[in-house]
Amino acid sequence: MSGSYDRPTGPPTLDPRGVRLEPDFHGGPVTGPPTHVQRGRPPQHQQRPTLRPRSRRTDQAQANAPIVPAGSVTGRSLTLVITIMCFLACLTAGAVYMMNQSASAWLRDIASEVTVQIEARDRADIDKVVSEVANFLAAQPGIASVRPLSVTDSTQLLEPWLGQTDALRALPIPRLIALEVDRNAPAELDGLRQTLKERFKGVTLDDHRRWQQQIRTITRSFALGGLAILVLVGAATTAIIISATRSAMASNREIVEVLHFVGATDRFIAREFERHFLRLGVRAGIVGAIWAMLVFLAMPTVMEVLGGGAVTLAEIRRLVGIATLDAPGYFLLGIVVLVIAALCMLTSRIGVYRILNVRQ
Repeated sequence: MSGSYDRPTGPPTLDPRGVRLEPDFHGGPVTGPPTHVQRGRPPQHQQRPTLRPRSRRTDQAQANAPIVPAGSVTGRSLTLVITIMCFLACLTAGAVYMMNQSASAWLRDIASEVTVQIEARDRADIDKVVSEVANFLAAQPGIASVRPLSVTDSTQLLEPWLGQTDALRALPIPRLIALEVDRNAPAELDGLRQTLKERFKGVTLDDHRRWQQQIRTITRSFALGGLAILVLVGAATTAIIISATRSAMASNREIVEVLHFVGATDRFIAREFERHFLRLGVRAGIVGAIWAMLVFLAMPTVMEVLGGGAVTLAEIRRLVGIATLDAPGYFLLGIVVLVIAALCMLTSRIGVYRILNVRQ
């Protein structure tokens, strides 16, 4: 019987001619002149290349490597696009929030202030009528304060429309009385209006309801516009993530097929993709939100520079508020980041499931 089981186990022997016989590992003896080879070490031309043992850290890194390589799924372009989308969403949400806060402040101020107008009639002492109406209003329940405006104050109110001219002094300018309503126990304005109309001639009460309705209409219109912008940003983000998911599945088709071959489920594969896009959404969303915060922090300075003076800045702040976010506003930006990240994750998951079902 020949083969590996017939190999000699004893030391090499010499034939009668003095030739050293060495066992051949392929089954037969090798004849030839004796070679001086160091015991335990093969000749230099027969040495096998040594393989460095892999470290435990390398094996662990390869074992924990993601199934979806980051370089093959997305690059800087996709991250930049998601960052821009989150930046626009945060700007829109913050602007709508500030506008709602300013509108709420306007409505509170308008609801708590009432104006009484006294017409200037011939043969009537207008100052005496103003004093009588002011005393009557001060005695009514629900009125916190009464402040009659002088002729100079009433003239200054007409200057933006008529300009500064001496002819205003010759005109019969109506006199005004500013009332502040008690917010805890407001007065019944409809009954007070009827009482003033019956007791004093040419006296009317304006509770600014028309202005309140206009402010509510404008605020709701801007809120709907902001909501439409957010919907468009979400739709664009969804389309981008779907396209990135399809390209990722196409570039990693072999990996997905091997995973299916070894028994991986669709849920496992989808989870790997959604984890990747979740990290992408969180990272890009945080960067976009930080840029939006910097814009809101710099907004007062920009408004002051563009306004050209303190008076213009005060007028702008009276219209749009202080142009800065408070703590709930910054919390709203955090919610936008979470929504963007969740949208990236859910979109990638649904896209992976649809692609896998189509292939099956």
